Amino acid sequence: MDLKQRLFAALLLLCSHPLSAAPLETLTVTASRSEQPITQLPNSLSVVPREELELVRHVHISELLVSVPGVWISRGNGQEHLTAIRSPVLTGAGSCGAFYIAEDGVQTRGTGFCNVNELFDINTEQAGSIEVLRGPGNEFHGSNALHGVINVRSLAPSAEQENTLSLEGGPHRYGRLLFSNSNTVDAQAYRISINAAHDGGYKDSAGFDQQKLTFRHDYSGTDITVSTLLNVSNLDQDTAGYLYGKKAYKDSDRKKENPDPDAYRDSQSARLQSHILLALNHRSSLIITPYVRRTEMDFLMHFLPGTPVEKNGQNGLGVQSNYQYRFSDQLLLSSGIDGEYTDGWLKQTQRDSVTFSDAFPQGKQYDYQVYAGLLAAFSRVEYALGDNSRINAGARYEYLHYDYNNQMISGNSADDGTPCPGGCRYSRPDDRHDDFGDWSFNLGLVQELTPFLTLTGNMSHGFRAPQATELYRLQAGQQLAQLDSEQLDSIDVGLRGATQTLSYGLVGFYMEKDHVIFQSSDRLNLDNGKTRHYGIEYDLGWQISEQWQVYLRGTHAHHEYRKNVSALGAEFDISGNDIDTAPHNMGSAQLSWTPLPATTVELQWVYMGKYFTDIDNQQRYQGHQLWNLRLRQTLTPSISAGLRVTNLGDIDYAERADYSSRNGDRYFVGEPRSLYADISFSF
Repeated sequence: MDLKQRLFAALLLLCSHPLSAAPLETLTVTASRSEQPITQLPNSLSVVPREELELVRHVHISELLVSVPGVWISRGNGQEHLTAIRSPVLTGAGSCGAFYIAEDGVQTRGTGFCNVNELFDINTEQAGSIEVLRGPGNEFHGSNALHGVINVRSLAPSAEQENTLSLEGGPHRYGRLLFSNSNTVDAQAYRISINAAHDGGYKDSAGFDQQKLTFRHDYSGTDITVSTLLNVSNLDQDTAGYLYGKKAYKDSDRKKENPDPDAYRDSQSARLQSHILLALNHRSSLIITPYVRRTEMDFLMHFLPGTPVEKNGQNGLGVQSNYQYRFSDQLLLSSGIDGEYTDGWLKQTQRDSVTFSDAFPQGKQYDYQVYAGLLAAFSRVEYALGDNSRINAGARYEYLHYDYNNQMISGNSADDGTPCPGGCRYSRPDDRHDDFGDWSFNLGLVQELTPFLTLTGNMSHGFRAPQATELYRLQAGQQLAQLDSEQLDSIDVGLRGATQTLSYGLVGFYMEKDHVIFQSSDRLNLDNGKTRHYGIEYDLGWQISEQWQVYLRGTHAHHEYRKNVSALGAEFDISGNDIDTAPHNMGSAQLSWTPLPATTVELQWVYMGKYFTDIDNQQRYQGHQLWNLRLRQTLTPSISAGLRVTNLGDIDYAERADYSSRNGDRYFVGEPRSLYADISFSF
């Protein structure tokens, strides 16, 4: 019996459990912009609750989301990361466009202006919960929700006066302060959360200082509720680059080596949004969410030849809407119009002369501004066929317009027009306009088979428009980027259920993607590709007794190239190959012990399977297994303390492995065994 058969058999066994009581319902807003029981949705959606955030107390978001099936947040150095949701770890300027990263439903960056590291803008450490939708988003999301959605929900204000203070320390001069103040008076409620962290860095000449502030204000009236959220963040990071050499991450004499001691990343962001819910009558309601945002970033591109400096930023505003009308107890219609405007800019400069190639002259390499406008309309129908069946269907049309303005000389030359012998590495197009109009569709079914077993099915078509950096940040030999929107067709079928002591979920998915834009390990932009993604995801939980709980979550998947691609006259014979940085297996298991009501101990096992690190499937990382231990102790009604040990077995491993023909094997090195301690006060 293979792995898939064993998991299916185990699920059927669990579903026959005779208990009839059900656990408390989990509510989510990610799939519909309004709070809805997760059991009524056909989507593959996971919720990381507040209790888990308080136990894990992640230094990096990868530590928290490793327990979500189908998700891999690949840690770089400091707070940097790459994202994978039902996908390989995608790289390249526009790779982040495959994921919809949001806080309280609003994207953290403008459509077309994503950043691979944008999760570090959000105060996830003090969030209320984190919701992850796997697979294409629905009519509420549109572009950037190609492979999935990560929606961080802010922590709601408390019903009474509440003050909390947490102090934390760890290795490499790590320290963090978390403070929160909250209260409710009549119809007004608020919460202010402050997060300040310092990390001296495991690697040489590395570390970061980061500050985040979140302010939420809620108003509850008779026919109106308003939730306003302000989020401000600042990151000042000294960055360590890749470690080069075959299995260099196992060399104890080199693990702290930093080949890029001058690398840095400075990033600031601010976002303000207001979720306004109007109850129009007993059948209809209207949700309007206006928002504004601003980001700026300055960093050394240590991963590129010549290590240029990039400065970028964006200012934007927009509005989301959702009108809901309930025709009957069985039929609900949701429709809306979304609009957004973004002013984005980017500058890339070669500060120092390069001796190894004439393709990198000193001076500006890019200097452009892009004005982007987005307009979208959507509708969704939810219909209850009976007490045990629900279907929903929806569609969205989205129009995205770019107005690109090159603010330096166009073409493949130095910034003064001097040609490079053999050609310059970078090329700049003339001023231009680009327009993209795309449809997304979805059809879902939820069928309750027994009180303990529900069947779900979901078919969807998603898209993502090319990002501004893919269109206007050209490589040598390119004069014009003629890119289409990526398109993805997906189907998944799942079984899930719960009893008083058991929870279980198993979903199989199959996805095909066309017009794929991706980047090889040599940073060549390749387009018009085709890929295929299929596998199973499982999420099992068992309350063994009042003191013991166990959870098993993971993925078995295949991610394959389905078409050869070419770039700059070169043909890449990759059809049938595994996509690089796409493990077939990954997952985690947690064993939780509560010997006393005031004491919680958790042992976590993390498994990362082997994967290829190049598109030719000639180089491979062998994977790893890690153990983490966490202890939380309530000392008094107002004081609690925690200890946690990461990488308990002190395993040599790579957070992410990569390969390039220029430099060979390269790694972001995983940190050795580390001990963190914290103490929290409520007053």
